[in-house]
Amino acid sequence: MTPLASCRIAIDALKVHALRSFLAMLGVIIGVASVIVMVSVASGASQAIEARIRALGTNLLMVAPGSFTSGGRRAGEGTAMALSDRDLEAIRAKVPGIAAIAGVVSGSAPLVVGSSNWTTQVNGVNDEFLTARDWPLAEGRNFTDAELRSGAKVVILGASVARELFGEAPAVGEQLRIMNVPFTVIGLLSIKGQSGWGSDQDDVALVPLTTARRRLFGAEQTVPDNLRNIIVAMSTPEGMSDAQAEIETLLRDRRRVRSGTPDDFRVRDMAEFIRTRAETLNILSLLLGATAVISLIVGGIGIMNIMLVSVTERTKEIGLRMAVGARRKDILSQFLIEAVTLCVLGGLIGLLIGGGAALAMSIWGDWPVALSPSLVLIAFASAGLVGVFFGYYPARRASLLNPIDALRYE
Repeated sequence: MTPLASCRIAIDALKVHALRSFLAMLGVIIGVASVIVMVSVASGASQAIEARIRALGTNLLMVAPGSFTSGGRRAGEGTAMALSDRDLEAIRAKVPGIAAIAGVVSGSAPLVVGSSNWTTQVNGVNDEFLTARDWPLAEGRNFTDAELRSGAKVVILGASVARELFGEAPAVGEQLRIMNVPFTVIGLLSIKGQSGWGSDQDDVALVPLTTARRRLFGAEQTVPDNLRNIIVAMSTPEGMSDAQAEIETLLRDRRRVRSGTPDDFRVRDMAEFIRTRAETLNILSLLLGATAVISLIVGGIGIMNIMLVSVTERTKEIGLRMAVGARRKDILSQFLIEAVTLCVLGGLIGLLIGGGAALAMSIWGDWPVALSPSLVLIAFASAGLVGVFFGYYPARRASLLNPIDALRYE
């Protein structure tokens, strides 16, 4: 028989027991739909999280105070002696390849406009902060040198803060109060979105560094020019490791950290953070994919079971075909095509269900989904391979039947 004739006979045989055939396909349908939904959701979440992390900047080094140790006891992160403007200038002078460097002082404070109020994080920054964070302005302007030196009462608002305080009305040029101190809005930040750990980066207000120290949060007595952290943006990602090592050596010397004792500061490489998160998400995707593969295997076992039942029911038919000239390979191909047809049809239905479910999650569930053509091809090919793998044994068993015994079978 030709392959086309075998396909026609296989489809006719499946139509005889349509409900049983559908139930046999159900495992493959669920397996393929699981592959589509789980992998596309995992891939979409991975891309979304990676995009949010990259919004922080992949060429950034974050320098911050570490823990304070006293009497063998260590306090929490950030309790050690604060960083300072002098540390920032030393890093700028001695570490090559820096594109921008910014010092930050921050705290939580209420912002009030008329009867509206909103408590947010207020960051005191220098003029290089926006460059270091790669954060352009949507409206307005950056701080001037004169405003930074004099501690002017001017503020740049994040998108979320501007929306909460001003709604759809223009904000640039308007007045607001921060901790009862009047400020003038001179700019609005472009939308940055969520950070890698889920916080809203647009829920922030920026003021000049000197203003934050003098009028809002005050200066520390031990470190008057204190900084909560220093953001170092490198010109190229290639020099990150060397720059991190040089900053650590420089700060150990400046902060008089003795050899063999833990550093009282930390330097974090954001690119390393991204790589770690990517590895974690890849493992998650593999686990989800493995779960879907198990569903396909269970579906394949169901196909094998149904095909063995079909071989038993059609033993006399097999004997008759052999008696009129059918070869063993014809019988083998016929039953193998039936198994593959079951799995391919199940795969097509599973693709439609899985794709529809993924699309529904994307539209109504506001969940990131990445449904690629390669994923569809892999899922469809997997269904076909399941049919070949689990259908071969029943097909081979049918082809090895003795024609005389098969004709006598009742």
